[in-house]
Amino acid sequence: MNSIVSQSVPTVFGIRHLSPAGAWNLINLLDAKKPRLVLVEGPSDLTDQMSHIVRRETKPPIAIMAYTQKLPIRTILYPMAEYSPEYQAIRWAFEHKRECRFIDLPSGVFLAIAESRQQIDQEGEENSINVYQRLDELSGEDGHETFWERTIEHTCIPEAYLQGAREFGKQLRELTQGRESDWAENLVREAYMKRQIADAVKEGYAPEEIFVITGSYHVQGLLSDSPAMTDEEIKSLPCLEAEKTLMPYSYYRLSSRSGYGAGNRAPAYYELLWQGLSRQKPSHTTYSYLSRIAAYQRANGNMVSSAEVIEAVRLAGALAELHGYPTPSLRDLRDAATTCMGHGNFGEISQAVADTEIGTRIGALPDGVSRTSIQSDFYRLLTDLKLDRFRSVTAQDLQLDLREKLTVKSEKSAFLDLQRSFFLHRLRVLGISFVRQTQTSQDQATWKENWVLCWTPEAEIEIVEAALKGDTVASAASFQMKEDVETGGNIAAIAAVIEDAFCCGMPESVAYATSALQKMAADAANINEIAETAFRLSTVLRYGNIRKLDSTPLLPILDQLFLRACLLLPSSCLCDDAAAAIIVKGIDSLNQVSIDQEQLDQERWLSTLNQIAGRDDLNTKLSGFAAAILLERGCISNEQLSTEVERRLSKGVPAELGANWFSGLSMKNRYALIARMSLWESLDKYLETLDDEEFKRALVFLRRAFADFSPKEKSDIAENLGELWQVNVQQASEMLYAPLNKDEKKLLEELDDFDFGS
Repeated sequence: MNSIVSQSVPTVFGIRHLSPAGAWNLINLLDAKKPRLVLVEGPSDLTDQMSHIVRRETKPPIAIMAYTQKLPIRTILYPMAEYSPEYQAIRWAFEHKRECRFIDLPSGVFLAIAESRQQIDQEGEENSINVYQRLDELSGEDGHETFWERTIEHTCIPEAYLQGAREFGKQLRELTQGRESDWAENLVREAYMKRQIADAVKEGYAPEEIFVITGSYHVQGLLSDSPAMTDEEIKSLPCLEAEKTLMPYSYYRLSSRSGYGAGNRAPAYYELLWQGLSRQKPSHTTYSYLSRIAAYQRANGNMVSSAEVIEAVRLAGALAELHGYPTPSLRDLRDAATTCMGHGNFGEISQAVADTEIGTRIGALPDGVSRTSIQSDFYRLLTDLKLDRFRSVTAQDLQLDLREKLTVKSEKSAFLDLQRSFFLHRLRVLGISFVRQTQTSQDQATWKENWVLCWTPEAEIEIVEAALKGDTVASAASFQMKEDVETGGNIAAIAAVIEDAFCCGMPESVAYATSALQKMAADAANINEIAETAFRLSTVLRYGNIRKLDSTPLLPILDQLFLRACLLLPSSCLCDDAAAAIIVKGIDSLNQVSIDQEQLDQERWLSTLNQIAGRDDLNTKLSGFAAAILLERGCISNEQLSTEVERRLSKGVPAELGANWFSGLSMKNRYALIARMSLWESLDKYLETLDDEEFKRALVFLRRAFADFSPKEKSDIAENLGELWQVNVQQASEMLYAPLNKDEKKLLEELDDFDFGS
């Protein structure tokens, strides 16, 4: 079908998608022209969302999101702020009871195009220019953002804005025509939008009764004589099945820092522009911007005087005049604030600038509006668990006490924190970035949890993506854990699922994962996997009945794994130093398990440690670490330790083996080691027996052993050495911490060339 034949044409208003001046001038032009039909650039299948967009309870920023029904999930977003021209156009149409529609390609087509483009990108095809970089080069300003603001955003005459934006789009089009990777897509979009306009004319709307709002780039395309899309062409468009939802958005997401290409770098500042235009007071933006920076500084303990604010206002105006403009731009305001309130140092006001320019505003929607079932369940639980106040873009801490509260009357209140824990852990399992668990100060406090909650639009997207896994948060988490069990390649991965299931309060998932672990545990042979699995099961057992789930079926599995660990551990210690660093963690985990679970075979475990500590054919670092554990548990006397030290640190033992053993010994219970003078006497005697080459070899390992000792521990060692060398503590400390002299530095430099493998 050809383009509109009539000599009269619709009004095509070119905009920037987040333009306060565009929104203000658009409203004024709509009031003047009073069109019967308002057509807005946006996926045509999302028109049914408009009635929700204009509801009184809807608070921008918001976004319409469309997403595919099958994995991998693909999404497209159409965000709107209060000052978005599209948002104000829709509001105007509904308030004046005029027909309003989206006219761009359907969302399923956009998703299919995005999928095709990704495949092209993966094949390495590059056929685009950096438009915004080119604009920066041509603008003559510090960037095209400032150029746009100075020349277009401060325009208060509707016809002037219309012409200016149209000319901007025309020149941008000429600059990029045929050289952008999405040039063909733009032509298809424009042909489709022209078809929508033509269809409206066929419905009986006169062209002059139609008002079209589109990106300034597309104005020339819609006004050209190129043909509209035909029925056959529409049918040939690729399309994916898509769902849609309306979601809250945030100013942070709109800001350029979030990576949203059509956003603006300072959404909160643009809101100030909108407020100034709405009040017809251009100075409002200047005063509000600078006073908010001052208020932020004062609230955070940085004094800013009224005189500094006044001076900043004057300087901003002067900077604008120097550039030939009557109204300060964001660049002028920021420079003035830096000079007058930051004393020339932007770092002093950087946080205040971020708060004033980007802000923390987040939108809101009426309950039940355009949500998937899992979104509805999420918001219901958020309210039911009294977590609404945490849906903020500002990170907030939440501390939970999982124990029953005996001072309240209702059972719901008594276990509120426990139910909160279940909910938050389910979100964590689903990968919802709204929640993040942090460590508690007490390792043994199984009744205590610390969380950080911070809301972002990304979290909303993640919740929508989880809809493929279940209709509720609980069912989606259950699906995820079942999937994790099926894809888990080892027993440690399945044990992690069991721990997650307990934390989520989901007995069915616990039973499913436990059954899978029982089948796999019998063949487990990797000592590190066994140790990690045992540690996770022990953690679950330590919960006791605090989570109201029965953990007793895990006891026989833990017994079995612990026995296998005791049998496999000695042979696993026949390894190199790289493997030993990993096995150390496994030994430490198994030892903690034996301490936490008294029902385990303690004698067998201590016997295993004694075997590792006493054998000469194993990795000496692991032998030393086993001896450290036995010492910590009170299973080695001073005489036994002295004997072992003399045996390990003797002239007949290669220097690297002796030093490596001492490195393992010093990894635990350091204060007990420091207090044993016999140990330091043996170490001192050992070093005296070494020749120069052996000493250099031992030095490397000893330096590693002492590298992570605290200053206090080193001072205590210096005190011991001072006593051995018959010098006072102060002298020993000075020797320890004194700067290296030339000879000592030279010695260390020589060590770089020393062949430690010989």
